[in-house]
Amino acid sequence: MTTENRKKRALLSVSDKRELVPFGAGLHALGWELLASGGTAGMLREHGIPVIDVADHTGSPEILGGRVKTLHPAVHGGILARGTASDRKQLQQFNWDYIDLVAVNLYPFAKTIARADFTPEEAIENIDIGGVALIRAAAKNYQRVTVLTDPMDYAGVLKTLQAGLAVSEDKRKDFALKSFVITAQYDATIASYFDGGQSLMLHAERQAVLRYGENPHQSSELYNWPGTNGPLGGTLLKGKALSHNNILDLDAAWRTAVSFDAPTVVIVKHLSPCGIASALTLEAAYAPALASDPVSAFGGIIAVNRPFDADIANQIGDLFVECIAAPSFTDEALDVLSSRKNLRLLAIPSNDINSTVEIRTVVGGFLKQDLDVGDPDSGTWTVVTERQPDDAEMEALKFAWQSCQHVKSNAIVFAKGQATVGIGGGQPNRIDCVHIAANRAGENTKGAVMASDAFFPFPDCIEAAHGYGITAVVQPGGSKRDQLSIDKANELGIAMVVTGVRHFRH
Repeated sequence: MTTENRKKRALLSVSDKRELVPFGAGLHALGWELLASGGTAGMLREHGIPVIDVADHTGSPEILGGRVKTLHPAVHGGILARGTASDRKQLQQFNWDYIDLVAVNLYPFAKTIARADFTPEEAIENIDIGGVALIRAAAKNYQRVTVLTDPMDYAGVLKTLQAGLAVSEDKRKDFALKSFVITAQYDATIASYFDGGQSLMLHAERQAVLRYGENPHQSSELYNWPGTNGPLGGTLLKGKALSHNNILDLDAAWRTAVSFDAPTVVIVKHLSPCGIASALTLEAAYAPALASDPVSAFGGIIAVNRPFDADIANQIGDLFVECIAAPSFTDEALDVLSSRKNLRLLAIPSNDINSTVEIRTVVGGFLKQDLDVGDPDSGTWTVVTERQPDDAEMEALKFAWQSCQHVKSNAIVFAKGQATVGIGGGQPNRIDCVHIAANRAGENTKGAVMASDAFFPFPDCIEAAHGYGITAVVQPGGSKRDQLSIDKANELGIAMVVTGVRHFRH
């Protein structure tokens, strides 16, 4: 056995199974041998992809209900072995094999404890042990091993291998860095859970002294939680240092973008989304996101939840943009954007929002609350009107509802399909926000749906929505006067869905 003349081997062990099947199929087609266990192996087999169980590879069965399966020297020896003669000899001595690629993501600890109904037993069971060990081993040996912790990186690696090329050492090092950031954030989240968030607050580290705060007469510093480096855990690839306001807007845009599963473009101005759209590609999502409010988009922040490529870079044209945040940027995109002197590019390697709390100072102290990560599992949608929303309206209502959660209260979102067409928020009364959203949407209000982050105390918003051409509405319900709005919707032929969940954002 030599490191050059042997079958390549990948170990796949993933909780997040997005992109697993095409990646596994692609590696198999290239002649790679696949090792996996549990649900990962099961999914690959369901799709006809040959896979060797880790237990068969190690000769040791999974034990303790699957809690111990990859913690074995046959696995970690294969990952940590270098290409030296002495390491090869030791592997041969035990009849073990090299492992060249490790694709692992971790049990969803942060998502588990974000649920309102989680139990302490569930939290403990979702502390990943073997996955973290695999990631750290592969990242430590990045000079030989490729470690992948983000499903969005699979396609790029597969494309490189299909071209007959090896993943470069620089790229493997980038993946290793991304991996260490993820495991550090993961451990910090667990530590925060065990002490109620105190470890994060007590041990935050100053990352930078900023030029000034929201205004030039205010000072500002950036602090990060333990294990997080760079602004928002990212790396500034281009442009001058981020300002206080840049970081606030980037945070709002990034949190919105990564809350969607489909490729999504978010444009934010002054902490409020002015356009959100999802599509099959970022290129297809950009135009409707911009069309939602092209005036406000000038000088705004763009965030996307997929690698930023040349197609969307060319779409931006001459629009003035302060910053763009993305999981990564292709070399072609960097070339397209290189001529923009004042544009800042922030690569944020992890799409996970690992913080579980948010903190705001008040006079004499601070408020700490759990993050709002969307509807709890107990949330139920109920149609309360005589008319049911049709399939297209229901799809648009779901998108509008998810978008609405990121808009400042009182939040109103008009949407068509998978794109906002008008957004109103941040006003002391809800009816003004309806008018603002309609003004942004123009003629696009006709046939759109509407989402409201809180209930309607009066039917005036329903009347106004009907006047603008809205056909369906989603809102939490819970007002003493709910029936007035329901009756008005029935009178006007509007379909209304009640969620039972409020999403104030002050």
